[in-house]
Amino acid sequence: MNVYLEFEKPLQKIELQIEELKRVVDAGDETSHTVDKIRDLEKKAEKLKKEIFTSLTPWQKAMIARHPERPYTMDYIDMIAEDFEELHGDRAYSDDPSIVGGFGRLDGKTFMIIGHQKGRGTKDRITRNFGQPHPEGYRKALRLMKMAEKFNKPILTMIDTPGAFPGVGAEERGQSEAIANNLINMSRISTPIISVIIGEGGSGGALALAVADRLLMLEHSIYSVISPEGCAAILWKKDREVGKDEYEKAAKALKITSQDLYDLGVIDGMIEEPLGGAHRDRKATAESIKIAVLRSLNEVKDRDAGILIEERYQKFRKLGEYIET
Repeated sequence: MNVYLEFEKPLQKIELQIEELKRVVDAGDETSHTVDKIRDLEKKAEKLKKEIFTSLTPWQKAMIARHPERPYTMDYIDMIAEDFEELHGDRAYSDDPSIVGGFGRLDGKTFMIIGHQKGRGTKDRITRNFGQPHPEGYRKALRLMKMAEKFNKPILTMIDTPGAFPGVGAEERGQSEAIANNLINMSRISTPIISVIIGEGGSGGALALAVADRLLMLEHSIYSVISPEGCAAILWKKDREVGKDEYEKAAKALKITSQDLYDLGVIDGMIEEPLGGAHRDRKATAESIKIAVLRSLNEVKDRDAGILIEERYQKFRKLGEYIET
C-alpha cells in the first residue's frame, strides 16, 4: 500500500517497520530476533487497525470511499466477470469513457455490467473525466440497459462518481434530461437490476444508475445528495472558512454511510469489506460483491416482469414517507 490517509498515519509507521524488517529477512539476514520482532509488530498493527477501522467517523469513511488505491469498476470486472466484452457509444453524440459497460458472465450467468470508471493515473483520469459522466455517458448506459432487456439479461451497475459533470458543454447537451430519462426508463426495465455502490455515490450522477431492484453498498462507500464539502460550503462558508471540522459535521448530518442508509431503508444491504478497506484486499472484496450480487439476483429473478416493475416502483415511492402526528 502506497497511500495512507491522515487517520492511518500511526498504522503507517508500524507497517513500514514491518516492510523494512521483511526486506532484511529476504536479503538473507534472518535471525530469531528479527522474526520475533516482525511477529510482534504484526500483532500490534492488527490491533491498531481494528481500533481505527471499527470507530470511523462518516467523514473518514468518505475519505476511504475516495481512496486512490480503491478498486474501480473495471478492476472488479477483471476479477469477477468472465468474457467481458465492452460496448461503446450512445449512438447519438460520442462515447463517454467515464462510464463503461458490456456483457460479461458471473459464475456462468450473463449480465449487462455498467459502471462509472474514474481512471488510474493523471492521463487516464483526465480521459475519464475523474468518473464524472457527460450526458452521452448516461445515454450509453441506458442504451446498454435496453439491450439487456431485449435479450432478457439481468443488469449489474457499479456506482462510483462524485457526480455528473456540470460543465457548460454537458449542460448544453442535456445533462439533466439524460439523468431524468435514465430514472424513468430504469423504473420500467423488465429485467432484474442489481446496483452496487463501490465508492462514491454522488447526487443524480449516481442515482442515474441506481434505480434498482436491489441496491447494495460496500461497507466504506458513501451515497448522498451532495458531498460533505459542498454541504459545508453552502451552510457555513459565508460566515467563515470551512475545513475538516465542518466537513465532519456535514458528513454526520447527511447520513452518507452504508450503515446509516441501511437503517433508514434507503439501501437493501451492505457488503462487508476487509479490515482497512477494499484496497487492502481487492480479491476478497470482489468475491464478496459477486456473492452478494448473485444472491440478490436469486431473490428477484423469478418475478414476473409486471410484478418486478411494480415492486421497484413501490420501493422508491416509499422513500421519504413521513407521518404527521
